[in-house]
Amino acid sequence: QDAPHWRDTHFRIEGPAVAQMQAAFMENWIEVTGEVLHGPEYFPELRAAGSELAQFMVSSPGGGSESAQLLYLMSIAAARRSIQLSAAYFVPDDNEVRQFVEARGRGVRVQIIVPGPVTDSAAVRRASRSTWGELLRAGVEIYEYQPTFYHVKVMTVDGLWVTVGSTNFDTRSFSTNDEANLNVYDREFAREQERIFEQDRESSRRITLEEWERRPLSERLWEHAMGLLSSQL
Repeated sequence: QDAPHWRDTHFRIEGPAVAQMQAAFMENWIEVTGEVLHGPEYFPELRAAGSELAQFMVSSPGGGSESAQLLYLMSIAAARRSIQLSAAYFVPDDNEVRQFVEARGRGVRVQIIVPGPVTDSAAVRRASRSTWGELLRAGVEIYEYQPTFYHVKVMTVDGLWVTVGSTNFDTRSFSTNDEANLNVYDREFAREQERIFEQDRESSRRITLEEWERRPLSERLWEHAMGLLSSQL
């Protein structure tokens, strides 16, 4: 459960997406080692395979740092039926919260699974909880995964569009970190991700608005403090 579930799903990627993955790897390899990889050993001839439409996207402070955030915001804005977000780190800013709330206003069911008590960052968990009020009041369903640490980073929209990769749903990931996501436009692949999401949801506990509003004052103070530092977490 600690690894992204998509690794267990078998699917084929079109040649251009594979080439984009190779280019992203090579760019980071050069930055770290100074070594340029070239030749057929590293870049064999690619042939199209499968029928899924896939796109590989990278974002980094050095170029396209807002690409990941725009991808998520546009996907949320385009949703008409459902959004299922599995987020290892979920600390949305005001604009991202507003997009979720507006989606609920269009009748979109929004479900989010985040880590529960077992976490590698209590500070991030508290910063996340500081943003939940408006979401819960709008009817967004938030679940905390219970069995172990939850490190999944997948979003499925309308049972058709999936983005999966290294990107977390937080300011640091959207603006500071080097990230890479694979976007897949395929109903069968999306259906499999929805099935996995439901399995995870069964092992999660839903957080209600009433419970969130009744949390102790000490927790509220900690959450507010961590929320102020969310861009640095």
